[in-house]
Amino acid sequence: MTVKFADKTLKKIADNDRARLREYGKFRSEKIRLRLAQLNYAKNLEQLRMTPGNYHELTGNRKGQWACDLDQPYRLIFTPCHQNIPINEDGTYDWEKVTEVEIIEITDYH
Repeated sequence: MTVKFADKTLKKIADNDRARLREYGKFRSEKIRLRLAQLNYAKNLEQLRMTPGNYHELTGNRKGQWACDLDQPYRLIFTPCHQNIPINEDGTYDWEKVTEVEIIEITDYH
């Protein structure tokens, strides 16, 4: 899957082990690295649905965004990069057709 970043700071953290470690500490830094590797390796979001990381769609004011667990309560938040998010006939998001994502933040949104 293609993984992009919403801003230069997120990209720097993703690409630089030392910057990530300084910003998030050892445990969370490793989780971020692992989740980014999973996203890069997968062909689409459907391949991640049942993997560790609890990839899930968000609702409410975050509808259209996805998240995966880092360490409680932090999440890696991303959106599909498609012009229109692929939707199934039943109106749900088509995880199989999402092949490009943009990382927008690492946060505790709870």
